[in-house]
Amino acid sequence: MKRSFAALLACLAVFVLGGCNTVKGVGQDIQKAGEVIEHAAKK
Repeated sequence: MKRSFAALLACLAVFVLGGCNTVKGVGQDIQKAGEVIEHAAKK
């Protein structure tokens, strides 16, 4: 039982840490898109 719980926690940690990188990447993409729109609006 303890082994299953440890494996579950390990998998959960991998998903959480991977999700943080994904969310950070999405935030950067949105920021770049906003900069492009802002630059186009100034023209």
